[in-house]
Amino acid sequence: MDLKSLRTQLQKLQGSRVTIEQYIDETRTRLQQQKRSLRYHTQAREIVREVGRKTQEQLRYHISDITSLALVSIFDDPYELTVDFTERRNQTECDLWFERNGYRIRPLEAAGLGSVDVAGFALRVASWSMKRPRTRNVLLMDEPFKHLKGLEENLRVIQMVKELSKHMGLQVIMVHDERVPFEEIERGADRIFRTSQYKGKTKIETL
Repeated sequence: MDLKSLRTQLQKLQGSRVTIEQYIDETRTRLQQQKRSLRYHTQAREIVREVGRKTQEQLRYHISDITSLALVSIFDDPYELTVDFTERRNQTECDLWFERNGYRIRPLEAAGLGSVDVAGFALRVASWSMKRPRTRNVLLMDEPFKHLKGLEENLRVIQMVKELSKHMGLQVIMVHDERVPFEEIERGADRIFRTSQYKGKTKIETL
């Protein structure tokens, strides 16, 4: 091989070396950027995880507090509502439990569905109070306490709804059957409408 050919080959090798060195430099730069990105993502994930944990704690307290207070105000031996957040199928799910004397049961397995009615009403109020921005302060319900038994319990529930409405600034409009003396309903409600039907037409009377 003559000198000219050797020189040409050397120049090619030198060009390849420059290209390889540039590739190495670019790879190092990308690696550094990816390391920084990984560090930022890790930090961001920890921040999100911490925010999620604190949010769950606030939700747990808010939901349990309002619902348990509602149950205490109605029943002599009430359940306490407890909330667990569980990871399932890469999603966070909320489990609700009735707890009493150290024992847990599912709400729908409770001895009386009256407890479920009271808890369901309180959960609706709690859910509304946590919305940002809040929807209109009106809660419309159809016989929310239809499974609640006992004169005393039904008297207490009227007072509980009135106090919650006043405390939360929430207007509650609900259908309610007369399980207590009508005078008690009058004392507990701001306004009463009685509906009746005659020949297929609905008549509304303000009492």
